[in-house]
Amino acid sequence: MSAERDGDKKQKNYADFLKLDVLLNLQETFQQPAAAGEMMFIMIHQISELWFKLLHHEIRETCELLEQSRCLPAVTQIERIHAILRSLISVWECMQTLTPTDFLAFRSAFGNSSGLQSYGYRLIEYALGDRDLSCLRRYEEMLQGYTLLTAELERPSLYDHVLLYLNKRGFLLPAELLERDYSQGYSGHSAVVDIWLTIYRNSDRYQDLFILGEKLIEIDCLLQQWRHRHAVTVERVIGMQPGSGGTSGVPYLKKIMEKQLFPDLYQLRFRLFQSL
Repeated sequence: MSAERDGDKKQKNYADFLKLDVLLNLQETFQQPAAAGEMMFIMIHQISELWFKLLHHEIRETCELLEQSRCLPAVTQIERIHAILRSLISVWECMQTLTPTDFLAFRSAFGNSSGLQSYGYRLIEYALGDRDLSCLRRYEEMLQGYTLLTAELERPSLYDHVLLYLNKRGFLLPAELLERDYSQGYSGHSAVVDIWLTIYRNSDRYQDLFILGEKLIEIDCLLQQWRHRHAVTVERVIGMQPGSGGTSGVPYLKKIMEKQLFPDLYQLRFRLFQSL
């Protein structure tokens, strides 16, 4: 029976394999016929959510590789994370074709819905180490999202796994970092900056760790680019109107652009040039 089932799976066509009959019928516009830009608005957000799902998957794969002390495969995995982030950045180019009048034609239909309620995006932030617990209340009515987010908070973030890996490599970390509550955000530690200084000043000796540090900082830079394009697009379409999720809108989006995922790696740069 199992062989027959495997054979049946191989006989599935492209549409069945990708469940296209389901996927391509999820784009329901608010109006019939759809307003100008309405289908694009819905699809861009759905596409972004799929990218978020893949991004989270790849981050967790990277964590597993680091847990297995497989640094070079983890670096390769991070390069895929970079590629996904670049794809996410590129969707704003299409979104910027939405005019204010296009948006006004269907804006009222989704009420208080907001990108702030995207648990897929929040899952990415939590997986990368940006763990703002105050955000959880937004997802209490979304059972699947709330369950995923609370589970994520119990797991070490990507940078936590990097720290644990550094400790395995002989760069002994303070006990409070090894035993800390992972649900809390990480704000940096001078002892870790000292470790990164050693690695960067001896990059020939620790080439794999040096490359790992640079790949991590690229994640942060790309995520900042995504946030910047988001803010620019929102201002282009609605100006300085308050956000639908209860925020100040563009000022809020510009404020979160200041976030840094890996503070140790930024402090490292300050220390490197301070020593000149």
